[in-house]
Amino acid sequence: MLKRAKAGGFMDFRFKRLTAGRQFHVFLYWFIRLYSLTFRVIIENEQEWMDYVRGGGRVILCTWHQQFFCAIRHFQKYKIFRPALMISRSRDGEMIAAVAERSGWIAVRGSSSNRGKHALYQMIEHLKGSRLAAHVLDGPQGPAGRIKAGIITMAHSAEAAVVPFYTRADRSWFFKSWDNFFLPKPFARVTISFDKIIILEKTDNEEAFEAQRRRLEQLMLPPLRVTPHENRNQSQSNDRRTQIVRPENVS
Repeated sequence: MLKRAKAGGFMDFRFKRLTAGRQFHVFLYWFIRLYSLTFRVIIENEQEWMDYVRGGGRVILCTWHQQFFCAIRHFQKYKIFRPALMISRSRDGEMIAAVAERSGWIAVRGSSSNRGKHALYQMIEHLKGSRLAAHVLDGPQGPAGRIKAGIITMAHSAEAAVVPFYTRADRSWFFKSWDNFFLPKPFARVTISFDKIIILEKTDNEEAFEAQRRRLEQLMLPPLRVTPHENRNQSQSNDRRTQIVRPENVS
């Protein structure tokens, strides 16, 4: 038993070292690009927000954790804006950050559970200059379908519009993960659909802040292919309030 446990620990250590290495990150980047190249991609309503950014406005593109994979290859075209994306400091986050940076995005490391306020401040400051950022609303660990306060704070502080986007595929695999993450099958028809531009009026009132968060959540829940968090966990029901998050060094 002891020998088996030691062998298992050694294999886990080897796997961690392998996936943390630069060569694996390069392989992963090219695998995603080549795999995504098989998709037949349809883009909907992209021009509206791009014209808004080119006209001097700021935009935060946002989606669910379940749906971000489909957009990775297409989002490389936005590298001309030097956009930013908040990514957790986990081991999985390390791989995602490597792919994002090779795609021309700035990886801001942190999450709601790990140095979140500092990362939020970095996102806001970068967004003020680049005018474009992206945010995964319920990452990195969920609950699925629950929008956290960071997106509202970011939009207020950077005076940025929010543009939700959704992805779907005619053929895909759904994983048994917390978010039912989905991966389109090779040669699937993939649609990336951008919603209308949403302007959130800045407020210091917690009830108004929470109302904005709930409206955005309700707008974005229908395309999500998992049971909403309210139905799965009553302790996180509609009675729960979200406090205003204050990023470090931002008034």
